[in-house]
Amino acid sequence: MSSFAPTSKRPKLDGGESNHDVGEYFPKINKIEYKPNAGPTDTLCFKHYNASEVVNGRTMEDWLRFSVCFWHTFRGTGADPFGFPTLNRPWEDGTDSLQNAKRRLRVAFEFFTKLGVKYWTFHDRDVSPEGETLEETNKNLDIITDLALQLQKETGVKLLWATCNLFASPKYMNGAATNPDAHVVAWAGSQVKKGLDIAKKLGADNFVFWGGREGFHTLLNTDVFKELSHMANFFKMVVAYKEKIGFTGQLLIEPKPKEPAKHQYDYDAMTVIGFLKHFGLAEHFKINVEPNHTTLAGHCYEHDVVMASAFGMLGSVDSNTGSPDLGWDTDQFPMDVKNTTMLLKTVMQQGGIQPGGLNFDCKVRRESPDLEDMFIAHIGAMDALARGLQNAANIISEGHMDRHVAVGN
Repeated sequence: MSSFAPTSKRPKLDGGESNHDVGEYFPKINKIEYKPNAGPTDTLCFKHYNASEVVNGRTMEDWLRFSVCFWHTFRGTGADPFGFPTLNRPWEDGTDSLQNAKRRLRVAFEFFTKLGVKYWTFHDRDVSPEGETLEETNKNLDIITDLALQLQKETGVKLLWATCNLFASPKYMNGAATNPDAHVVAWAGSQVKKGLDIAKKLGADNFVFWGGREGFHTLLNTDVFKELSHMANFFKMVVAYKEKIGFTGQLLIEPKPKEPAKHQYDYDAMTVIGFLKHFGLAEHFKINVEPNHTTLAGHCYEHDVVMASAFGMLGSVDSNTGSPDLGWDTDQFPMDVKNTTMLLKTVMQQGGIQPGGLNFDCKVRRESPDLEDMFIAHIGAMDALARGLQNAANIISEGHMDRHVAVGN
């Protein structure tokens, strides 16, 4: 998981909407259909993903539970450390106003509907502008999520999970739950409190924590066990508040070994499992695996999915991939069918991934600025995962691989 770079401009807090904000934003693109006989130049259709096709007793839609992330898809600009933004979206007006945030949300739900996905995900700061005070920030979030709730009811699209951006703001440069400044920890707690309230309001199936700044750059100034204990205490407060408000969604932690921290405490699935078990949190949390993070930790693509599942801790998957020859998080769409097959084999063998899903924590490349590229990228990944599901079903049915697994007494 990563997020857009928040604007440095003071947000304009006009909450109104103009006539421009209620039109169609992808007028040249119809609802994506399943066309198994389509040719190689037919890119705006599914060739393998057939939502209603039954595989091992369930529809593809039910097995795969596809979700689109808001941050990369609707806040990504194509900027990188060496280049300025290239993705200039026609609905953006260059401000961080409530009006622009509302328009962006309407764009997103049109995209979800035309793509045919049933779930979406977001960070709190992706969807709503941050104000000058916590009160103003929360008011903005209330306004935006009122619209989100309306759009969910109109379209039938549900919230797979919500999360809080506890890493982008300068206040979090030394962490959130592990920050040495108690004032910052308190701010993070208030942000998560509001995040859980919003998750309950929108009926989220899950709530995710990604600790991008929870780690260290050097051990010379770090008391590792004290910071881990502080993080555990933070999570215990999360559990207490979740139970207090009656939020029934699954809590998830997303591992990543590094970036932006040199060493991140949630290094990989087994590290997170050890942390949760040591601090008595294992019954409250599961793991949201991002395979690009798994390969950054030096493991094969499916490693964390398999390990989390083996301990009954696989809760959801951020379905992306990276380039193993690179040392950073590239958040590419998954197109390798061998990888998707191994992922789905584990999902099928554990009986599905609900209430989690396969969330596309992916971004189009900066060289792909056309609006239709947003659809083509998701379509290609959905087809690759559909092929993986079919392959996994065949492998499980044949049973040859399982017979080669040596099991001792």
